[in-house]
Amino acid sequence: MNDQQTQRTPRSLIVTFYGAYGRGEPDAAGGTAGPVPVAVLIRLLGVLGVDPPSVRSAVSRLKRRGLLVPARTTTGAAAYGLSDAARQLLEDGDRRIFGRPAARLSDGWVLAVFSVPEEERHKRHLLRSRLARLGFGTAAPGVWIAPAQLYEETRHTLERLQLAPYVDLFTGAHTGFAATADAVARWWDLDAIAAQHRAFLAEQEPVLRRWSRRRSVPPEAAYRDHLLALDAWRRLPYADPGLPSPLLPEGWPGGRAAEVFGRLHGKLQAAGARYVREATAGP
Repeated sequence: MNDQQTQRTPRSLIVTFYGAYGRGEPDAAGGTAGPVPVAVLIRLLGVLGVDPPSVRSAVSRLKRRGLLVPARTTTGAAAYGLSDAARQLLEDGDRRIFGRPAARLSDGWVLAVFSVPEEERHKRHLLRSRLARLGFGTAAPGVWIAPAQLYEETRHTLERLQLAPYVDLFTGAHTGFAATADAVARWWDLDAIAAQHRAFLAEQEPVLRRWSRRRSVPPEAAYRDHLLALDAWRRLPYADPGLPSPLLPEGWPGGRAAEVFGRLHGKLQAAGARYVREATAGP
């Protein structure tokens, strides 16, 4: 089992499902369903091999985390929908997952410098983990760096988590002394990021080849393969901050990984959404 497969927890798949199909209106991810009853989630996640107890347990955890909230379908059935915080997270994700432009050298950088009192040191860990999840590299202890295009998302993420009082943000250029490409290789583990892209390609390029040979797009198969591809892909634009190409090693696999995902999404999303609509409209 490769790294991409081991990440496919029921909780991750449910988050991916809601991001793709559970927002209640068309959007960048093609979401079409509103609140979803647990019985329907069990049926739809069963297509991916997730058993009912795992679905119920994952829904309970997501409810405790405040990402899913009790709701009603248009017919009045009990269901779970997205919280406002979850919607904001998904909207942030759309900008990364569905076509974030590559950074340019002239765009510069955003620096996050933080200081947390010792009595609140648990927030220090939260800050570090959140900045890492946003794609920041470490320039020095307490100094984190990312391409400047991540500034707005970083700002409102820190505000939403009530971490802004501990952080100063700066934007600007890198002016030495080391070459910027050499510095970038220290700030990020580029080998680890490249390995994630290659693992995605090893899994999803064969899927793309299979679909390229098919004339029809059966909705259930399209839904399954689209959701699995999206669940594998959606972490990569966070692990990879989108560095300018002149700063990346030769043969960087990120562009090919983005192309494979984009082609799978374009071929499968509409048929997958049709399958979900039919499943949620059923008895």
